[in-house]
Amino acid sequence: MTDFNRLIRYLAYTLELLVLFMLQETPGLLPTIFGSRPLLVLPAVLTIALFEKELPAMIFGIVGGLLLDFGLSGVMGFHALILAVLCFLVSLLAQVYLQVNIVTAVFMGIWTAGIVICLQWVFLYYFRGYSLPGYAFMHHHLPKYFYTLLFFPLVYLLNKGLFQALQDPNAAP
Repeated sequence: MTDFNRLIRYLAYTLELLVLFMLQETPGLLPTIFGSRPLLVLPAVLTIALFEKELPAMIFGIVGGLLLDFGLSGVMGFHALILAVLCFLVSLLAQVYLQVNIVTAVFMGIWTAGIVICLQWVFLYYFRGYSLPGYAFMHHHLPKYFYTLLFFPLVYLLNKGLFQALQDPNAAP
């Protein structure tokens, strides 16, 4: 029964990532703030990492990163690499040191989303020699960062419900 629940949970996470990716990439569905749309896949993979062990968290980080690479038309594998490392680290921290709740989810979202969006700016704007990288950071990347943070509590509650509904009933809490 444990393997069946785990398989259903992983399929639900995969479906969640696909739906959030479609919502994120559909033009005009979510309002833009300063021309920026939120990265809905980012809170999904990072909150999945809070509940899952290190290897599945890293795999979902790679899948979510590839979706972001595809949607943001950046360098293929850039976000996959970053999210694989961050999801592994978040999962390790959650398994060993943290008590997982909505406060830790938002805190994890603040620093992990900050790392992803700052690295995105550094490698895809600053190092490529755009003429006004500071302007791009202030007027595009910061609004995207704060807009993405708004979705962390909602996605955390969704993933917490999925995890609790589909975890092993014989496992210790």
